Order: sequence, then structure tokens, then C-alpha cells
Amino acid sequence: MLGYSTSEKLRGKQKQKTMTYSSSIATRRQGYARRGQNAVSFLEATRTLGPVSNTIILIVLACLIGLLYLTQVTKTNSYGYTINGLQQQQTDLKNQKANLEVSAARLQSLERVAASSVANGLVSVAPSGSISQ
Repeated sequence: MLGYSTSEKLRGKQKQKTMTYSSSIATRRQGYARRGQNAVSFLEATRTLGPVSNTIILIVLACLIGLLYLTQVTKTNSYGYTINGLQQQQTDLKNQKANLEVSAARLQSLERVAASSVANGLVSVAPSGSISQ
């Protein structure tokens, strides 16, 4: 009953077995092995890779993993140089800001304002008296 589907139709008193597409392919793959024959010889031979092919594949995979590692290390180093440059620029800008704050404080001091030529050109106003009602 190998190769027949489980669905069987009854016609009268006889059972009629129907063969499906998948079961017909399965019997074709068996190579119609009969009783007393070696069914293994009818199976298709599967191709396997030999030890040399396996070694070559492993070497190629190891090279690919090595290249991947090298690209990651190179990319990391280039980002490190970029970060160092930006940190140096940040330090320079902080120093420049501190110098500008000192200059602004010096320019706003009272002695500087009093000694300036603009302040010397101003006329001082004396109190004139009070208004009484």
C-alpha cells in the first residue's frame, strides 16, 4: 500500500485506491525496487565536499573574518583621531572664552571708565537747589 493515499473510495463492494501526485513521485524516487533487490542502489548519490574543499572554505572564511576585523579596527582608529581633534578644539575654545571674560571685566572696571577720554569730556552737574511749593 506504499504510495497510495489514505483516501479510498468505495464503489459497490470494491475498494478503489487513488494515487495522488506526491505519492506517485515518491514511488518514482524509489526506483521501483522489487523484492530481493537492493533499494539503496536506486537512491540518488548526494554530493559531499571533500576534506580539501572543507579546508579551503575554512581558510576563505577565516580571511573574511580577518578583513572584517581589520576594517572595524581602522574605522575605530579614524574616529579616535577625529575625537582627539575635537577635544583639542574644545579646550582651545574654553581658554579663549576665559580670556575674553577677563578682558570684558577689565574693560568694565570703574578705574578704566573714570580714566577714559569720554568720561573726561563730560560736564559735572552741581546740585542747584530745591524746589519749594
